[in-house]
Amino acid sequence: MAGRLTHLDDTGAARMVDVSAKDATEREAVAEAIVVLSPEAFAAVRDGNAPKGDVLATARIAGIMAAKKTAELIPLCHPLALSNANIAFEWIEERNAIRIEALAKTTGQTGVEMEALTAASVAALTIYDMVKAIDKAAVIEAIRLVRKSGGKSGNYRATAKPAPAVRRSAKPTILMSEVSAPRPGPDAQREAFRAFMTSQRLRATDWAKSAGVPTAQIYAFLTGRSRALSQDVAERLARAARVRVEDMFK
Repeated sequence: MAGRLTHLDDTGAARMVDVSAKDATEREAVAEAIVVLSPEAFAAVRDGNAPKGDVLATARIAGIMAAKKTAELIPLCHPLALSNANIAFEWIEERNAIRIEALAKTTGQTGVEMEALTAASVAALTIYDMVKAIDKAAVIEAIRLVRKSGGKSGNYRATAKPAPAVRRSAKPTILMSEVSAPRPGPDAQREAFRAFMTSQRLRATDWAKSAGVPTAQIYAFLTGRSRALSQDVAERLARAARVRVEDMFK
């Protein structure tokens, strides 16, 4: 019957499809996912300043591992001997987004679409995990099959790109932390703090480490999740930068 779901038997019960009669052919699939970040999180990933370390290197390994374990995650998938699995990234500067492209290849009796899709999905989730200390509102969108080749169904290529999701945000996120200092307002203090970091060429991770404070406290202020740095944190940062507290907010 045309359009019949092959993972259901005649009684409607789920089953693994018997592919033993199929010819082994070379098969390839490419899937994508897009992760939309705040400006601060995007900059942290690009500049290598994320609290947990190298975001893309970790996401690449996670995606490759996920491709190899797809049959353990998706109940009715066949275990496949992959001949190649790879993850590539593309910066989408105008959206503060990262496009993930996952490739899977095998020579076998069934396709590798699920392996590619699983790899893209897990790589995207890993990026979220690596940046959630900075940006819990990061959005994973547009997980889809881009193209596939091989097998009885032949080649497939996606046509138009899906419309980008609109990231919901109550207000624009800004950099920096607020402290007990002159009070022109938290947004103005963040801007002044950002300008201070830029002028002093201070990287959040290195500065926090030298001051003995959690990097997440700087990022929380920079992204607006924290209204102020505590007096103790501000004083530690000022000592590490060899300035007065008020100099960080001029």
